[in-house]
Amino acid sequence: MLTLYDAARCPYCARVRIVLAEKDVEFEAVEIDLSDRPAWIYDKNATGRVPVVEEDGWVLPESAVIMEYLEERYPEPALLAADPADRALARLWIFRHDDFTRPYYSLRRGEDGAAERLDAELAKLDAALAVRPWLGGRDYGLADIAYVPWLLRARDLLGVQIEGNVAEWLGRMLERPAVAAEAQVIAAL
Repeated sequence: MLTLYDAARCPYCARVRIVLAEKDVEFEAVEIDLSDRPAWIYDKNATGRVPVVEEDGWVLPESAVIMEYLEERYPEPALLAADPADRALARLWIFRHDDFTRPYYSLRRGEDGAAERLDAELAKLDAALAVRPWLGGRDYGLADIAYVPWLLRARDLLGVQIEGNVAEWLGRMLERPAVAAEAQVIAAL
């Protein structure tokens, strides 16, 4: 059975939880206290960060890599499009994800100008969602999953107003049981 070294408050872990739920993969979750990480987690990931998945003694860290691994290991339902252009677009959004998370974390730390930088990133998402229903193209998938944990946390924990196309997209995301379950995790934080 697959083991997920997890932390409820971690949006990177949320990505993996959502993919696992979408693919209906059974797993054992091992909660890691991020304020007091056990020494053994560094044997699983030299950085001590989560998420980490382990299966049959094989260990893999890093949420974006884990999402792709799960897509290949459990191909149904597909979360990357069959069309190579849409797959590339999804990967591009995931690759550029740090452009969004940097101002998110700056806002969490209360840094000057962070709200404006996050608004600029939300505007980029809004523009993309004006021309297609999902970040990766015509269908819901990994690119959407890559962003939604931060959007939910920005809205629910930081009071960021989500508007326009992003709000509509988030509404569609919350119709998915896996994403709705993540919203419940956030509500319990």
